[in-house]
Amino acid sequence: MKLPIRVAVFAAAFTILSISSLAATAASLPADLSADQQALHVLDRLGYGPKPGDIERIKQMGIERYIDAQLHPESIPLPAALTQRLSMLETSNESTGEVLAEFLAVRKVASDGDEAAKQKRREVVGKIVEQNAEARIARAVDSPRQLEEVMVDFWFNHFNVYAGKGLDRALVGSYERDAIRPYVLGSFRDLLGATAKHPAMLFYLDNWLSTSADYQPGQFRKNGAQGQKAKATGLNENYARELMELHTLGVDGGYSQKDVTELARMLTGWTFEPRDLVRNNRSFRFDAQRHDMGDKEWLGHHVGAQGQGEGEFALDVLAMHPATARHLSYELAQYFVQDDPSPELVARLSKRYLETSGNIREVLRTLFHSPEFMASVNVGAKFKTPYQFVISAARASQAPITNVRPLLGVLNQLGMPLYGAQTPDGYKNTQAAWLNPDALTRRITFAAALAAGRLPLNKMPGNDGNTAGAPVVAEQPLDANTLLDTLGPAISGKTRATINNNPQALRAAMVLGSPDFMQR
Repeated sequence: MKLPIRVAVFAAAFTILSISSLAATAASLPADLSADQQALHVLDRLGYGPKPGDIERIKQMGIERYIDAQLHPESIPLPAALTQRLSMLETSNESTGEVLAEFLAVRKVASDGDEAAKQKRREVVGKIVEQNAEARIARAVDSPRQLEEVMVDFWFNHFNVYAGKGLDRALVGSYERDAIRPYVLGSFRDLLGATAKHPAMLFYLDNWLSTSADYQPGQFRKNGAQGQKAKATGLNENYARELMELHTLGVDGGYSQKDVTELARMLTGWTFEPRDLVRNNRSFRFDAQRHDMGDKEWLGHHVGAQGQGEGEFALDVLAMHPATARHLSYELAQYFVQDDPSPELVARLSKRYLETSGNIREVLRTLFHSPEFMASVNVGAKFKTPYQFVISAARASQAPITNVRPLLGVLNQLGMPLYGAQTPDGYKNTQAAWLNPDALTRRITFAAALAAGRLPLNKMPGNDGNTAGAPVVAEQPLDANTLLDTLGPAISGKTRATINNNPQALRAAMVLGSPDFMQR
């Protein structure tokens, strides 16, 4: 999107201002937080920032009651409009097998080279991508269960799967729905097991083809996945390595390369069959013929032949390992408190994790009631990721969104496409990862377009995502005063003075493009 000259000048000036101001803003807060600042802080950290009226609502409700309610999202009813919108998303409500069947059918036909078939493929794939994205973004913007939405994003990133790899374009929606969302505030062991057995993870990190070294298949069968034969590949260590390095123990978790190999052997036979998934919606199976039945020595444990039980034992051990408690506690403290959390906070969270057998809700309760969480030095100390920035802008503006494609385009431009992290470590959530002049300029460009009503958020896309010729509802420019009221103490007095010294037409863009708004 091209900026008018005066907005471009404003963007350049605010980019410079942002880089120089971001580090100083948090340090300028008073030692004791006002009621408005406390309310804003929990809205920013337990969710994606305030909607109009939220700060006052949280103040009336009380910080403690709000935190407790967020820790029990089942107690918070969803708005009828959101529930209806989600119910209309056909792909998001279909079974894993049904979505995969549609995906494979159009890909097979399109491979014949017929242009009509290729167009059909684009429409079906476009529908899958659009509806998965709409389900995520609609919830993030409009669900009052904000902590649940934050934790869906957190855990999806922790157990990252790249949607651009083959079958995962069709599987990623059910992965989030079935393997992530139900467990985000529950038992880490349950979450670990659900991700380990979902076909999206099995496919992404290749464990679905991992076999014992001496496995001899009777005959190769078409896997239906990419028109190739599902032949044995031998032992594949990809998932075992990431399971320990990223998902549980951490890179410094005290394991060796031999432990990686032994764990990979324990997980042989954990697979899925695409045709079985399509026909019977069977998303996981243990193939005893592919399993390495030899004894293993792993993390100091002697593991005899137990079939699938070997992998379950490994998940049990990893879920309750002290290194896992430290690794997860550090990640949670970094996400919710500051980029370099104190060792003391991490130690307290680790202790609580082990005391509660990996109860995520209780670890978060300890975190949210820690002195560090509400310390003034940590308020506004986190720089928003592109996803957090876009969602918080949509919430603050309360712009009606029937077409999520412009927001997906912005996320692509900002370097954080939804479901688009290619490597297993997912996206970073630190300031160092996202603060640079080019990224700030792109954020300000988005802020200016949203503020001016130039994004086609109310143009209904077709199945292929194309908005050409679709019905249009006129977008309204945002009102700066309404935004400032919504954001309250998020926008400092100094920034407000700068904004008020500029033309009325630029003020809303300057609110959303300000260094203050880019922090949480």
